[in-house]
Amino acid sequence: MDIEVKKLHPLEVRLLRHVRLGQEITADRLVDELGYKVGQCNQAFSWLSAKGCLEESGRVKHVFYELTETGRAQAEAGLPVERIFKYLAAEAPKSLPEIAQALGLQQSDVGSAFGSLTSAKKAALNEERKAVLTSDSLPDEVIIQRSLIERAKESAIEESALSAAEKAAISKLAKKRGAAASTFRLVEREDVTYQLTAKGDEVRQALEEGGITGEEFGQLTATMLQTGSWRNGTFRPYGLDAPVSRLVPGRTNAYADYLCWVKDKLVSLGFEEYDGPLVVNEFWNGDALFMPQFHSARDIHDVYYVKDPSHCKKIEEPWLSRVAATHEDGGGTGSRGWGYTFDHEFTRRQVLRSQSTVLSATQLPHAKVPGKYFGIARCFRYDQVDATHGADFYQTEGIVVGEDVNLRNLLGLLKMFAQEVAGAEEVKYVPGYFPFTEPSIEVHIKHPVLGWFELGGSGIFRPEVTKSLGLDVPVLAWGLGIDRMALMHLGLNDLRELFTPDIENVRMRRGN
Repeated sequence: MDIEVKKLHPLEVRLLRHVRLGQEITADRLVDELGYKVGQCNQAFSWLSAKGCLEESGRVKHVFYELTETGRAQAEAGLPVERIFKYLAAEAPKSLPEIAQALGLQQSDVGSAFGSLTSAKKAALNEERKAVLTSDSLPDEVIIQRSLIERAKESAIEESALSAAEKAAISKLAKKRGAAASTFRLVEREDVTYQLTAKGDEVRQALEEGGITGEEFGQLTATMLQTGSWRNGTFRPYGLDAPVSRLVPGRTNAYADYLCWVKDKLVSLGFEEYDGPLVVNEFWNGDALFMPQFHSARDIHDVYYVKDPSHCKKIEEPWLSRVAATHEDGGGTGSRGWGYTFDHEFTRRQVLRSQSTVLSATQLPHAKVPGKYFGIARCFRYDQVDATHGADFYQTEGIVVGEDVNLRNLLGLLKMFAQEVAGAEEVKYVPGYFPFTEPSIEVHIKHPVLGWFELGGSGIFRPEVTKSLGLDVPVLAWGLGIDRMALMHLGLNDLRELFTPDIENVRMRRGN
């Protein structure tokens, strides 16, 4: 046996002495029978599995839906669609901005909720473009959603307990990766079962024969000396053969090196770099990009709002007037616009930039024709952190301005990023939707471990964007996740490794 039982951790010793061959070992069992915490269970499982004393015998994945803070507030006040339905039943006809002001809702929330009512043929806009009800009952889906909220007030709902109709209804309220403004948060949990191996049973017997219980003292304290309690137990042996600390020289961070390498590559191709502040207003973050203030398309990004100051003092002219006119009736862009009254208060609200395209928007009024520009921007969106997502992340953003630029040029740039910058061998292009580009394209690459994932979006800016900001030529635009490109380039399998506090992991990485 290659394990010195006296050097096992008390968590390992107590677990091994408590179980027998053929028994199922789970975290719940250790919590109930040994008083372990979940974290201690995971530590013991990891250590003993690495030593060959335990082996995994089963794994079951569970998906739960639980109410967020927003969901609990909606449980009391009602879903936006319920509140709007009740309000219109008493006050119709009303415009969407009037509804938002009366109910204290965001215009984007009102737009989304009213859209679901019109889709279900429960409401419509009259000739004056004011909202009226066309039915005296809520949509069936909303009724199901209300019942699910009531169930979730008591405890989280397991997905396997839902009917097909309930799954469809709850999916509308549980945004991908659990956005802060969503009603439900999607929680995934895996229950892993272990069993003792023959080697583990041999170690268990050695522990019993050696009289090692896991209750041995780990250190001698002043209190133990004062009370004499040290006489009533035994001590764990000191690890005199433990390795001494080593000196390691400093080195640059591999991801920082990679970002510099990308910048150098783009500059060598004739691009000029631009930058901008982390805090921007809704005008440049969305309005200048022809994203309507009331429409559900505004929900494409779950932004962080700035509390103080909540609004900027003013928006630059003539861009404010031009963009407002474009939203209302198309202005001079040849478009019909969105057909609503532009909210000059909403457009001054400050947020942490949710996308790097805000840099392109602010650059357009000053862009040269022809011209090529890029930026590497840190962006912020509420996201469930996993192997390919972060709550804050970097994007590389760029535009190419010119009389003769076209879709073929854009595809060539995307191929360069995917193959030369990211190092991907398999690339595919997928039609996408962005309110500010047409056509819109998503580029996907295949990771050897994570499989296919989206690298980012791109397209040709719509005239509503370019003409409002003083350009009347085609503009190619892209916003790609440079964190994800670094995954491929540095040979990683998890975005979190780019920002790991594990210094050993950092030392192992090599930049360019």
